[in-house]
Amino acid sequence: MMTADDIEVFVQNSIRIRAGGKNIYIDPFKMKGEPKDADFILITHDHYDHFSPEDIKKVAGGDTVLVVPENMEGKARKAEGSVSRIVTVRPGETTVIEGLELETVPAYNILKPFHPKSAGWVGYILPADGKRIYIAGDTDATKEAKAVKCDIALVPIGGTYTMDAKGAAELINTICPETAIPVHYGSEVGKPEDGEVFRKHVKEQVGVEIKIK
Repeated sequence: MMTADDIEVFVQNSIRIRAGGKNIYIDPFKMKGEPKDADFILITHDHYDHFSPEDIKKVAGGDTVLVVPENMEGKARKAEGSVSRIVTVRPGETTVIEGLELETVPAYNILKPFHPKSAGWVGYILPADGKRIYIAGDTDATKEAKAVKCDIALVPIGGTYTMDAKGAAELINTICPETAIPVHYGSEVGKPEDGEVFRKHVKEQVGVEIKIK
């Protein structure tokens, strides 16, 4: 059974999930090593701290599939020499890519200009090993995010470009996963202590796992 122990958070929204015998990376960024063990790399949007061809090269193996939002298809070609295949997705889809089932959730700002809904950027839901894992991407607490049903949720808490710690906690208290993991803080944006602020405001019945050290 999938647990939060199978999820690593490196920096920002850079994540590795081990599920179904596969290594799934999301938005690899500032990777310290070159594991080259990715079966899949999922990109949420094209900002530099989420789409980094240099870091894709570090984690991609010979058969890695790169998944990007549809409007990133041209930009994603910067990484095509590192991966075997590039697949595009749209918000609100359910699809299976070489055995990997995933759902896309629109990721956008409600009042801020940084992540417009019209850009077609996404978060992902991965049904894996009996659990539903939600990686929100750079988003606010949108109506689509509030409708997500998941067991494990990784949500941005750094503020400025996304929800802050309290806003992210409100989203978690709405969707009530078993486990919540805060991301996107402590480096490019947000303070290291934001993780504990988030934990403080999340309901007791939701377990909070701090992965960014």
